[in-house]
Amino acid sequence: MSGDFGSPSPMQPLSVGNVVSAGIRLYRSHLKEYFLLALRAYLWILVPVYGWAKFYALTALISRLAFGDLVDQPESIAAGERYVNSRLWQFLLTMLLMLIVGMGVIFGVGFVFVLVGVLAAVVVGGIGQQANPAATVLVGLITFILGVAAFVAVLWLLTRFYLVEVPLAIEDNVDATSTIGRSWELTQGYVWRILLIGFVAFLIAIPIQILVQILITIIQLIFTPLMQQGSSFAAVLFFLLVLGLSFASGAVIAPFWQTIKAVIYYDLRSRREGLGLKLRDREI
Repeated sequence: MSGDFGSPSPMQPLSVGNVVSAGIRLYRSHLKEYFLLALRAYLWILVPVYGWAKFYALTALISRLAFGDLVDQPESIAAGERYVNSRLWQFLLTMLLMLIVGMGVIFGVGFVFVLVGVLAAVVVGGIGQQANPAATVLVGLITFILGVAAFVAVLWLLTRFYLVEVPLAIEDNVDATSTIGRSWELTQGYVWRILLIGFVAFLIAIPIQILVQILITIIQLIFTPLMQQGSSFAAVLFFLLVLGLSFASGAVIAPFWQTIKAVIYYDLRSRREGLGLKLRDREI
């Protein structure tokens, strides 16, 4: 397949459409390899701790391989896997650090809404007292504005951490903490553009998600009567089928997101650091 990924200049950011189309072409050109890598990654989820690190490393490996194609320095899966395996525990530590960050964000948003609830009770007049209509409207308006602000803030933060695993899989002298800093540095000033890219990619992935939900619903309709009759075999088979379908669909979608990340990473590094990288017009 002909992969026309050419950009006018390595210092010019790719358009949203070019990023998404480049990700699609890279994925299609390595469909089998990326799918099998992602499927292996999902199977590792079943193994606590070590398996979670393997999942993170293998999905990041897809971005590494895609980036190698983009800069015309392709790498074998075996070589790439050796590299990410050498940083396995750094991937796990990165996951833990991001979990802490996520918990902090949830706590912060929850605290804001608890504070708003307390203030609302004071302003409106407390439980059991007649509420002032104007105060009720004001509290409702403030709550709505804070809700929108919290949603936007969470999206903004998630986008700043969008590339966290990619530098760790690609760059030398990067560890669990510095890879978070690299994501923060590279995405600065490009949050809304990355969000738009993510939204377009999400729309493209919707048909697959709809198909999976339809299949799960059909399986549920078939097995529910059997499970209601107390068949443990049907319950186990139902669980395995749904789990397998979920893993397979994840293995289809995950490489698409990882190739999109690789193109965004390439684009931001070219734009910020002037590395002289340029996408080739060539056969992928």
